[in-house]
Amino acid sequence: MTQQTPRFPAEWEPQSAILLAWPTSDTDWAERLAEVEETYIALVQAITRFQRVVLCVADDDVETYAEMRLRSNRVDMERVRFVTVPYDDTWLRDSGPITLRAGDNFVLNDFRFTGWGGKFEASDDDRLVERLQAQGVFHHAERRVHDFALEGGGIETDGAGTLLTTWHCLSLRHPGKRREEIEAVLRSTLAQDRVLWLEHGELEGDDTDAHIDTLARFAPGDAIVFQACDDPGDAHYPALQAMATELAALRTTDGAPYRLHPLPWPKPILDDGRRLAASYANYLVINDAVLMPAYGDARDAEAAAVLASAHPGRSVVQVPCRPLIWQNGSLHCITMQLPAGLA
Repeated sequence: MTQQTPRFPAEWEPQSAILLAWPTSDTDWAERLAEVEETYIALVQAITRFQRVVLCVADDDVETYAEMRLRSNRVDMERVRFVTVPYDDTWLRDSGPITLRAGDNFVLNDFRFTGWGGKFEASDDDRLVERLQAQGVFHHAERRVHDFALEGGGIETDGAGTLLTTWHCLSLRHPGKRREEIEAVLRSTLAQDRVLWLEHGELEGDDTDAHIDTLARFAPGDAIVFQACDDPGDAHYPALQAMATELAALRTTDGAPYRLHPLPWPKPILDDGRRLAASYANYLVINDAVLMPAYGDARDAEAAAVLASAHPGRSVVQVPCRPLIWQNGSLHCITMQLPAGLA
């Protein structure tokens, strides 16, 4: 039998589970733990309507507490698997495995996680993939370790060999490397034919240095969903307008322009005067649904309509995410999808 070449699946392809980590008082959520727990409960409720959750917990006490909270909110616990593992924080988009698929086998790409360029302690998060594999979470998976800093939120694939990312983020992670060198690593480790770079776009309150999953996302049928800004008086307007122009200039492998779906711009959300990164682009695609970060804004419903148009046939479920953006991330940032057959 011929061995299949590994491929990086798009997020909208079939999944076996979503990987999460329960927030605790030992993480950065301590100050507002009660609020963020409500978001996690709502998120697990939404996911388990459609598929399984693999939920990391720090110890037995955390597992007992998390299970109690989820059961009391009528979560289908048959679809929740607990795994005890140490973690520094709960941003599993960036510390979890970036998975390639080769038929019934999988490659777990384990890149270096540096706490977004050394901003935060990340020693346990950097070993998360190794420890989860040691506990048998993943089936038929080969773990490949790369001495290269990369976060899952910094890359976006269409599942057909095209990667979308931002130069600002990757250049800061690798200041000594030329663009061609970084691109060569991305192409080889992630089985990509080409890399599309965005030069513009960054949100206030985002300490990931312009992760692509806060800005622009591939969607089925050669489409891109992106965070637009229609308020000329907003400080983000010039950069996001420039990003929209860049996206309009991108071409598919067939030479056609992408179908663009601009997301509405919510009103500024401030915390003690600090602008928070409320992006609708930070949504999660799961089996038969799109989970959308909702911010209690009048434009939440408009954003849901855009996502329904970009992902036809999927339910759009709004998850309240104001507590998440207090820590500079949103719904997509705390999740990592596991392709069908992996978990």
